[in-house]
Amino acid sequence: MAMGQHCPVLQVVGFQGSGKTTLMEKLIQRAARYGMKPAALKHHGHAEPLKPPDSRPKDNMRHHQAGAFLTAASGAGQLQMDADTSRTLPELLAFYQFFEPGIIFVEGYKQESYPKVVLLRNSSDRSLLHECSRIICVITPDSLEEDTDIPCFLPHDEEHYLPFILNEMEVPDNYGSL
Repeated sequence: MAMGQHCPVLQVVGFQGSGKTTLMEKLIQRAARYGMKPAALKHHGHAEPLKPPDSRPKDNMRHHQAGAFLTAASGAGQLQMDADTSRTLPELLAFYQFFEPGIIFVEGYKQESYPKVVLLRNSSDRSLLHECSRIICVITPDSLEEDTDIPCFLPHDEEHYLPFILNEMEVPDNYGSL
């Protein structure tokens, strides 16, 4: 993908314990298997920091303590960044574009307007269907009683919903049959 060209973005949303991370893993594995160069971004919706400051690389921690709002360690083909700033999802996605991903999977940010897969744990989670926009499918153990034109899949039916999701994202034909 050429620099500056945008790639598909898919959100995976659901309440805690609905299987978002498991689905993200499956989508990433399938996309990687087909050479799509997937990237992932998880929304950490908790008040506490992502990791304790003492788990940062030693020099990064020293740079942070000295007042740097952004630190990074690079080596052995890896880049680890730490920033004391909040960014919107569109700003983070713009940053991701620098690395030229083929597709970006986003866990969370349910209020954003990118295509979404909604995971429901049970019928009490159905309110999420009214909170989200651009739903391409729902994965739920319960049948949806209301008349909906949104495709629904059972959680164990991954051989049907994984290809469906990636095909809905209009993945380029050069990735073959997913």
